[in-house]
Amino acid sequence: MMGIGVSIFLIAVGALLAFAVDYQLGWLDITVAGWVLMAVGALGLLLTLLLWSRRRSRVLVEPEPPPRVRGYRDEPGPPVP
Repeated sequence: MMGIGVSIFLIAVGALLAFAVDYQLGWLDITVAGWVLMAVGALGLLLTLLLWSRRRSRVLVEPEPPPRVRGYRDEPGPPVP
């Protein structure tokens, strides 16, 4: 799963390729590659935020401590004959 930083990086690189680069390769359209990177980055960002919101809404319930057993230093018991 991508994190927020990787998603924003993909969106930024995609925007640079789609809007700022004016270069043609014979087999690759740079503008389309930029749009694809922006779409993948946006999808990764949405999935990351959805998973974080689900993770943060959980409530941690701590188990009850075990019952205390009377030991040597607790209240004195009946006298030993």
